[in-house]
Amino acid sequence: MRILIVEDDTHIAENLVLYLEMKGHECDYATSCRGARERIAQAEFDALIVDRGLPDSDGLALIRELRAQGNSLWILVLTARDTLQDKLAGFDAGADDYLPKPFALQEVEARLAAIARRGKLREDAGVWRLGDIEYDAAAQEVRRGGVALHLPPKALRLLAVMLPHPNRAFSRRELELAIWGHEHDSSDNLRSLLHTVRRQLGETCGVEIVNRHGLGYKLALR
Repeated sequence: MRILIVEDDTHIAENLVLYLEMKGHECDYATSCRGARERIAQAEFDALIVDRGLPDSDGLALIRELRAQGNSLWILVLTARDTLQDKLAGFDAGADDYLPKPFALQEVEARLAAIARRGKLREDAGVWRLGDIEYDAAAQEVRRGGVALHLPPKALRLLAVMLPHPNRAFSRRELELAIWGHEHDSSDNLRSLLHTVRRQLGETCGVEIVNRHGLGYKLALR
């Protein structure tokens, strides 16, 4: 796994790099959101470990920016901010997991492995699969049981955003930014879009969109 660590505490960053590379991962690190943006623009990463208390911004701002751009890399927040509201804010921003400091290095690796396993999803030549549903990025097509679904563009975009991250809750704001590029005054547009996708998926494909109260929406196996 290629991992970018965004942490301004050099001691913490170096310990993470040493441990994760000892476990066979490839690591790079940045000390700010700006540095992280530069590295992400220059190279591809599988996962991001990000602190919140960075010198130029809250790490959650970086996460929101990446998710709004449709970036699907796995994200683990590693921070001293450990209240329930802090954690909910992290998931709302688009994080896959949230681990408070202090932490055990072994748990960091275990959390990353769990994120990667979640939903038993596999990427094969740009095709993401969950249950009977697959999204072909090159063809810009969603198929159910191998048969193409006739989805409007925004419904296609919704599944393209959610399918690589099964069981992760996407906030209303996050989905609206990814699909329309801006937030809406009401949730009517998103609800209508979700209804369209649910109808197209049907009751027998083994995949559903679940509303997680207070967190958002997730795509999951039935």
